[in-house]
Amino acid sequence: MKSLWNEQDVSARSSDLLTLRTYTSNLIGQCEDLVLHGGGNTSVKVTENDFFGEPQDILYVKGSGWDLATIKPEGFAPVKLSVLRRLAMLSTLSDSDMVREQKAAMTNPQAPTPSIEAILHGIIPYRFVDHTHADAVVTVTNCVRDVEKLKKIFGDRALILPYVMPGFVLARQVYEQTQDVNWEKLEAIVLMHHGIFTFAESAKESYERMIAYVSRAEGYRDQGGINLGHGDGIPVVPDVPRLRQRVSQTAGRPMLARFDSSLQRRVDAPDNFAQAVVRGPLTPDHVIHTKPKPLVVGDDVAKSVDAFAKDYQAYFERHRQAGMVQLDPAPRWAYWPNFGTVAFGANAKALQVVRDITDHTVESILSGERMGGWWGLPPADLFAIEYWELEQAKLRKGQVRLEFEGQVALVTGAASGIGKACVEELMTRGAQVVGLDINPQVTAQFSSANYLGLKCDATSVGELKHAVAQAINWCGGIDIVVSNAGNFPASCRIENLGESDWQKSLEVNLTSHEKLLKVTIPILKLGWQPAVVIVGSKNVPAPGPGAAAYSVAKAGLTQLARVAALELGADGIRVNVVHPNAVFDTGIWSDEVLGQRAKNYGLSVDEYKRNNVMKIAVTSRDVARLVASMAGVAFAKTTGAQVPVDGGNDRVI
Repeated sequence: MKSLWNEQDVSARSSDLLTLRTYTSNLIGQCEDLVLHGGGNTSVKVTENDFFGEPQDILYVKGSGWDLATIKPEGFAPVKLSVLRRLAMLSTLSDSDMVREQKAAMTNPQAPTPSIEAILHGIIPYRFVDHTHADAVVTVTNCVRDVEKLKKIFGDRALILPYVMPGFVLARQVYEQTQDVNWEKLEAIVLMHHGIFTFAESAKESYERMIAYVSRAEGYRDQGGINLGHGDGIPVVPDVPRLRQRVSQTAGRPMLARFDSSLQRRVDAPDNFAQAVVRGPLTPDHVIHTKPKPLVVGDDVAKSVDAFAKDYQAYFERHRQAGMVQLDPAPRWAYWPNFGTVAFGANAKALQVVRDITDHTVESILSGERMGGWWGLPPADLFAIEYWELEQAKLRKGQVRLEFEGQVALVTGAASGIGKACVEELMTRGAQVVGLDINPQVTAQFSSANYLGLKCDATSVGELKHAVAQAINWCGGIDIVVSNAGNFPASCRIENLGESDWQKSLEVNLTSHEKLLKVTIPILKLGWQPAVVIVGSKNVPAPGPGAAAYSVAKAGLTQLARVAALELGADGIRVNVVHPNAVFDTGIWSDEVLGQRAKNYGLSVDEYKRNNVMKIAVTSRDVARLVASMAGVAFAKTTGAQVPVDGGNDRVI
């Protein structure tokens, strides 16, 4: 591991201690091999004058909720050092009391809550303290059980301590173990299964000690010449939608699933990986995101998930204490022999956290197996972290979920107009959205973890199948289909209608929707509260002259939706139709066309836009809101419906 310290960067900054603390914290946070998703914490000790002008020693420690990669000076909590050191002298201290006393000792009540390791940072008698959950360190201490061997790996200036619960228990352990220690001869504290602390009087020295000690662990881990290459060929993708369905049912809510075949292509993957992977997480902190162990998928997907849930419930019953609320028993990641791994998450952020942790865990287990065998903490220690008092408090507060959180929607014709508005509305309500369009602009129109844009010709079964496969790999399945792709042919009376124009309208406005249904129905059957919303047209109940090709195609599409509702209802799939009219903020309505249409009716453009019973304009967003509602709980018991969104059309009424 290389130091990222840059003298030019440092010289361009203020030289005050908190600025330097922020700088090296950011360096640590930039390296995923040191910390993942908010893991680790840092601090600096300073002397400041209080309100009365009297000097007092203060510990600025990373605040809860801040990530080292992006932390700013205001992300550090200022705590009176004298209070932290007195707390360390107590024989016992509950988590809630510790949090309360630390917050009470803050010199700025508006600052974030201090890290749970604040007491430990306080008792280490050096100005700068760095703490990480470095992959290499945790991997080595998860595999090497001989403390004397660990001392040889890390050297005689590192204190090796057995695992204990983070927070006060850990601080108290360090306090007791260092009463007779000469701190001048210490540079690091290695915590088995947990991570490492380094410390020094300068920011640079503390940071570079961290790099040096992690490098020692990397050197030992890699000394066997681990082969990081990959085998040839891509394995057959397993039935991820069925696995996602069972995991969602077990969790009691829709879950996203992301498949990764890279492990199976590794030439160094051991045959006994299925046994090694269930021996515990990389570090106990990860258990909050991943549960104590992954699901190992067998021949029967449903039975495998059910067995995992039963085992998890038994684990909870063995270790539970009065008043504890059991978390859902669904797995958060899976090892699928002969295929790869699958991460599960309730939303895009949670899914990415699990995916990242899984990647690092797999690498560490592969390394650990070559160092004599991977081993983790006993279940009781993992349970103590997973059901920590502070985590249970968060659970009891409850969390507000967006309507479509954990669900996956596929929208065709997504690059503009109604389709684009549907993408935006569904994402706003929490859905993961796959947008398809023949226009390549669809791939880059949104920069969001909730969006995947794919160039796709909706009239091609092959391209639709490929897009659906990508959607499954991305999030595990499809729950909502918005069948919107279409075009509006130029006005033409029947006697002048060309055969190619007629066929093109039927192909785009009718047949492409039939192809989409055929491709997505098998996946929708495994979805969460699955729904199809088809974008029809006012021309179905009230056609106009010169629009035969369009009106006939849309009428056929509506009939297709009615038949689909009849056929799919028993599978729990709802199929409804929305009939928009006079939606002018789409690509087919240029200023020139609008002006000409308005003139034909003897109206101004604004009057033409509002030429309906309610005298209001209808926008793509209005249509998108109705589409989203039809896909959601408001229409949970409605199928086969046709609903206009047109401001009231006198011919339809």
